[in-house]
Amino acid sequence: MRDEIEELYDYDVVRSLPQATALIVRVAEPVIVLGSTQPRVVIKEELPFEIRRRRGGGGVVLIQPDDLWVDFWIPAGDERYRRDVNEQALGAGAWWATVLRDLRKGDWRIASAEMRGEPAHRVVCFAGSGPGEVFVDEKKVVGITQWRVREGAFISCVLHRRGSHDLLNFLSSVPDGLGEAMDHHHGESLGVVGEMDDIERKLLGTSGGWQRRQLFLTPP
Repeated sequence: MRDEIEELYDYDVVRSLPQATALIVRVAEPVIVLGSTQPRVVIKEELPFEIRRRRGGGGVVLIQPDDLWVDFWIPAGDERYRRDVNEQALGAGAWWATVLRDLRKGDWRIASAEMRGEPAHRVVCFAGSGPGEVFVDEKKVVGITQWRVREGAFISCVLHRRGSHDLLNFLSSVPDGLGEAMDHHHGESLGVVGEMDDIERKLLGTSGGWQRRQLFLTPP
């Protein structure tokens, strides 16, 4: 295992799931999640909580209790599966945007291009832009990353409950301007904290039928 960091899932189990599955993940304590190719050194050695690694690109994310973290496993035979990586991400972004734009007025858009943002800022997920990610009034709302295997596609999505600037305290190096680049929207800024459970329910309904699994990530 790279850098001896524990992975978020037993991904062999995930890719063996025969049904389209929505995994609703909750954490008991904050956890830092590295992207699949990120080196351990981007995070300080001494941390007050756990660090994990996902399979999927993009930058580091700080997940906190009450964040809305939903991962979708879409088998290759499912009607929602797309061979094109960007098309798959755009579909996931559309599910989120359909639900969220009903809750808050604004200029909603789904990012359709390749990774954008200052290269030095891409160390953090919510400081850049990738296909399928959801924005309102030019601030990111939902981060999306994807892992592809022959059996299907695994899409990870996060809507934070609150801002994630605390992550800056745990980076080994903070590039100039990163704090400003991380000024994203979240449940509190959107005024939807009381509707997070409803957002989850509507998201699963809008995106089609799923086998729903609830997971709780607890410290060792």
